[in-house]
Amino acid sequence: MAASPPFMAAAAFLTLVVVLFRAPAPAIAVGEEAAALLAFRRANGLAGGGFPFAPSLRSLDLSRNRLADAGLLNYSFAGCHGVGYLNLSANLFAGRLPELAACSAVTTLDVSWNHMSGALPPGLVATAPANLTYLNIAGNNFTGDVSGYDFGGCANLTVLDWSYNGLSSTRLPPGLINCRRLETLEMSGNKLLSGALPTFLVGFSSLRRLGLAGNEFTGAIPVELGQLCGRIVELDLSSNRLVGALPASFAKCKSLEVLDLGGNQLAGDFVASVVSTIASLRELRLSFNNITGVNPLPVLAAGCPLLEVIDLGSNELDGEIMPDLCSSLPSLRKLLLPNNYLNGTVPPSLGDCANLESIDLSFNLLVGKIPTEIIRLPKIVDLVMWANGLSGEIPDVLCSNGTTLETLVISYNNFTGSIPRSITKCVNLIWVSLSGNRLTGSVPGGFGKLQKLAILQLNKNLLSGHVPAELGSCNNLIWLDLNSNSFTGTIPPQLAGQAGLVPGGIVSGKQFAFLRNEAGNICPGAGVLFEFFGIRPERLAEFPAVHLCPSTRIYTGTTVYTFTNNGSMIFLDLSYNGLIGAIPGSLGNMMYLQVLNLGHNELNGTIPDAFQNLKSIGALDLSNNQLSGGIPPGLGGLNFLADFDVSNNNLTGPIPSSGQLTTFPPSRYDNNNGLCGIPLPPCGHNPPWGGRPRGSPDGKRKVIGASILVGVALSVLILLLLLVTLCKLRMNQKTEEVRTGYVESLPTSGTSSWKLSGVREPLSINVATFEKPLRKLTFAHLLEATNGFSAETLIGSGGFGEVYKAKLKDGSVVAIKKLIHFTGQGDREFTAEMETIGKIKHRNLVPLLGYCKIGDERLLVYEYMKHGSLDVVLHDKAKASVKLDWSARKKIAIGSARGLAFLHHSCIPHIIHRDMKSSNVLLDNNLDARVSDFGMARLMNALDTHLSVSTLAGTPGYVPPEYYQSFRCTTKGDVYSYGVVLLELLSGKKPIDPTEFGDNNLVGWVKQMVKENRSSEIFDPTLTDRKSGEAELYQYLKIACECLDDRPNRRPTMIQVMAMFKELQLDSDSDILDGFSINSSTIDESGEKSM
Repeated sequence: MAASPPFMAAAAFLTLVVVLFRAPAPAIAVGEEAAALLAFRRANGLAGGGFPFAPSLRSLDLSRNRLADAGLLNYSFAGCHGVGYLNLSANLFAGRLPELAACSAVTTLDVSWNHMSGALPPGLVATAPANLTYLNIAGNNFTGDVSGYDFGGCANLTVLDWSYNGLSSTRLPPGLINCRRLETLEMSGNKLLSGALPTFLVGFSSLRRLGLAGNEFTGAIPVELGQLCGRIVELDLSSNRLVGALPASFAKCKSLEVLDLGGNQLAGDFVASVVSTIASLRELRLSFNNITGVNPLPVLAAGCPLLEVIDLGSNELDGEIMPDLCSSLPSLRKLLLPNNYLNGTVPPSLGDCANLESIDLSFNLLVGKIPTEIIRLPKIVDLVMWANGLSGEIPDVLCSNGTTLETLVISYNNFTGSIPRSITKCVNLIWVSLSGNRLTGSVPGGFGKLQKLAILQLNKNLLSGHVPAELGSCNNLIWLDLNSNSFTGTIPPQLAGQAGLVPGGIVSGKQFAFLRNEAGNICPGAGVLFEFFGIRPERLAEFPAVHLCPSTRIYTGTTVYTFTNNGSMIFLDLSYNGLIGAIPGSLGNMMYLQVLNLGHNELNGTIPDAFQNLKSIGALDLSNNQLSGGIPPGLGGLNFLADFDVSNNNLTGPIPSSGQLTTFPPSRYDNNNGLCGIPLPPCGHNPPWGGRPRGSPDGKRKVIGASILVGVALSVLILLLLLVTLCKLRMNQKTEEVRTGYVESLPTSGTSSWKLSGVREPLSINVATFEKPLRKLTFAHLLEATNGFSAETLIGSGGFGEVYKAKLKDGSVVAIKKLIHFTGQGDREFTAEMETIGKIKHRNLVPLLGYCKIGDERLLVYEYMKHGSLDVVLHDKAKASVKLDWSARKKIAIGSARGLAFLHHSCIPHIIHRDMKSSNVLLDNNLDARVSDFGMARLMNALDTHLSVSTLAGTPGYVPPEYYQSFRCTTKGDVYSYGVVLLELLSGKKPIDPTEFGDNNLVGWVKQMVKENRSSEIFDPTLTDRKSGEAELYQYLKIACECLDDRPNRRPTMIQVMAMFKELQLDSDSDILDGFSINSSTIDESGEKSM
């Protein structure tokens, strides 16, 4: 190694903090040592270059940068002979943690909050230098069972932080008992640590901080842990499964300042009997437990005078808020009591808590006014009181005693009067929700000054006047909801003024619940965003606003930005107002807009062509206006579009056939007399109504004549139907008893249950079929062929139902899927979807042969596939009937891609699969791939009218990352899922396998292998025997990685995937894409810009 430069020889302490290194590293002026070090990094290169340390270097701090160089990481551990302090935290280092043995002098090692993974080195602690006192590996992806982990002597270790990894264990490692000098033990957030809380912890006589939150610990809190009370300062046992109460032994704690037991199942009166005796307590968090009775604020105020934080949210507490709380707790900063049953009024004396920063009283039974004294609090940051019975006017003294207010959420009360003008003084406001009240008047001027405002919800009030144009100058505004008011005038083009300027991050991490309207335009608004900190989902499900629509769905999570500094609004709802004029084309500049609802206004003019630029749009509602002209063809290129409605306008011309516009039901285009094309009647076809202008004499005469003929025909038809019905009734009386007895005597599988009690003649019900040989198939035939759907004929089950093998009398074999989770509702949707799916035929799709409705049961009849699913053949060797060599796997990859490409681009209507996975790729006699269950996710979504919390389409391991943020199914999501299937074929591994990947998955592991130039380790060993075919494996891997790009718009379409296969000359079929031109489709897609 070259000699160290002069500056290194003199460097004894080197700190490079918050430099934000990137490759190539910029010349950032952070001192001579840093500048020289940067020069060394550039000279040696980030990807594995050397990183020499001077012998005199004693302290190295590279924390809070973006370092990812594996060479730097490895050298930091191998070349740290004289280093005592080594801090590499908050960077991007990945891979395994190196051994620490070479760092013979290190006392402090911090590699927390990186991207490291794999098992912990066996000797990380046991063979560590005797001087090691501080070890922090928190916030990585380390996995493995640590039940028997060897901690050696660890005699001098005082701080051990392993929190927020994926470590597993049936108990807390007993080897920890050797680390008797521990002052801080932090093991929170591993989720898999389980079992009872160990009593050996009492041996840590110096322990001051103990964190075991976010695991799976069960049982009661041991009485023995009270022996820690001598020195314990912080105790965090939150988010486990603990039951019982806090033992009385904890009443002896004289130094305990922070007690967090939230998110368990604790109950009883321990707050009054134990907690209230801990006079040293400063923070008490007991939310999400089962504590009942009158709220314990009086006893806490009397016994814990130092309290700064009280969190008793999501219990079952009642009673009133004590009026003199502040006189007893002068240091109170946070009072969090949401989701209880508190009653009475909000005491004005809370205004005496001069240090109060956060008040959350939401979801209680409070009434009366908001006291002016609370509004005037000088340090108030969060004022949250939504979902109560509060009334009166909002005091017009906001921010009159300081501008610290960031969150004002007082929605869904009974407030009247106008929006206080003083709100515009609150220049630090981020989230404002006044929705669901009875506010009147106009929006006061000055909102443009609120440059931090990110969420503004004024919906469901009685507001009037114009939509303020100055809102477009709020450069952090991402969510604007003004629906269901009485706003008039035009939509100001200036609303889009902040497009391309919104920075990301101001509300990142905030907890929210989004109540999505899935009933279309029969309900006001696209959905409602709720502030969701401290509320139980089941309590929210009972909220009246949830049930205003017949079909709603709740999504919960935390806010995540999809852009950094060039964003735009993501939600804009101006529906159900009285807006007039044309839609501004400038709204098309909002490139990150996901929901745009302008329905139920009086807008006119045309749909702007600029809307084709809304590349992120998922829901677009322009219904119930007076729009004219055609639907711009460019809207067909909106790949994320999942909800589209232009009904009840004056639109004309053909519906664009590209993209997803043809996949929506006809109701989304209703009452536009001039529209034609799928899903409406073809263009050039005269519909039976609305074909002529209103008032035409000739038209009236023809209508009258037609009406007479129709009336006569209907009369004859009704008489015939009555005769047929009478005949059938007589036949039923003779055979009903025999057939009912036959049904009841049939055996069934252990998981099947039949609901036929309300059905007459179930055996004679015909199966609606799409194949001539099956025209006479009845439900009785299916029962006989499956021996009453017995367990012996059950061949599989999945998310949509159970599958049975049925051999019919003519010798043919079919597969019968019995749908589960079906409520018997949605007959129209079921029949319509089945008729659509049944007509879709392709050699790489499993054909639907027929369907049957029996009471509340729904049966689907499919062609039987001899070799079953790809999932079983690849991953279950015991059940697999065939082994797949590389030639067979190539054939399957191309066949499944061809089937998916047909669904996306060739079939009418275009279909998004929504659940593409290896178990939905079936193999026929010739090992040809057949994609199954296409259309099923769409069917079940159409039938699903019940409330669902945090519902996500797809199967874990196959779900694209954007689905976790937008819940919108797209063709590009299918492409991602196909990429996972392709990886399965290449690697032979399952998408999720804790034994292989720990908390990671197949996609993450493959990307890591590619990044580390270890691609050869990805492939199934059985495929690498033939060196001549190895190049093909890498070519297929490249295609898979393109399909798995985190950015949807950078993924290829399935047609483009097929084009890649064609370029590799891996498919000799001339009709590779069933009549679709690869070139033209590729050209069409090339105009799509990535975000």
